[in-house]
Amino acid sequence: MDLCFELATQIMTRLGGAVSPVDEVHGFRYFDDRDLIGFVDGTENPAGQAAIDAAYVGAEDAAFAGGTYVIVQKYLHDLAGWNALSTETQERIIGRTKLSDIELDDATKPSYAHNALAKVVVDGKEIKIIRDNMPFGRVAEQEFGTYFIGYARSPRTVEQMLENMFVGQPAGNYDRLLDFSVAKTGNLFFVPSATFLENIRDDDPASGTFQHTRRCSAKAGGEARGSLDIGSLKGDPAS
Repeated sequence: MDLCFELATQIMTRLGGAVSPVDEVHGFRYFDDRDLIGFVDGTENPAGQAAIDAAYVGAEDAAFAGGTYVIVQKYLHDLAGWNALSTETQERIIGRTKLSDIELDDATKPSYAHNALAKVVVDGKEIKIIRDNMPFGRVAEQEFGTYFIGYARSPRTVEQMLENMFVGQPAGNYDRLLDFSVAKTGNLFFVPSATFLENIRDDDPASGTFQHTRRCSAKAGGEARGSLDIGSLKGDPAS
């Protein structure tokens, strides 16, 4: 916690007046990389070259090569309601066994399972992202949650994943985990590479470049009319 606090302090000092803090969440690692709902998180993360291919922009968008898109969402859990479910019901909602962290086979896994709907397949190939979620909570306030952090090569992957979860595939067959977990925030950021930043001069007319970035971010997470308008998708104006 001390190192995280110091890093955040240094970052905010460097950013100065360029940003306005909106929310501050302190996460922590929890029992064998599990979420507060009791299941291991990030099991399907790719490794090695596959992780690089999943997270970093490549030659398909040469101006931004080496950067990444980061989706962050703050979810709050109805932990009492979740814990009232049987382990078998929880496993069907998540799509994995709780203790051994083994994926349910297709014959057993419901089509509304979290790991089924969070999977994005294009032309028969699964498109991976890197998940680095952090549990957080305050016991006295009965606040229990997950700060979802995902790194993706393209914002389209994130948009499709969340559309599958919130709208459903097909529509109406939504992620049943959302009955117990409400998204309170949602933001998508483009993170440029250090090389990209070093190559931007103060007098560089880079407006076209940054306008492109803003359009991508708005399409994937900023406007309230797309598939990421989480509150309207779930009929919960408070979210």
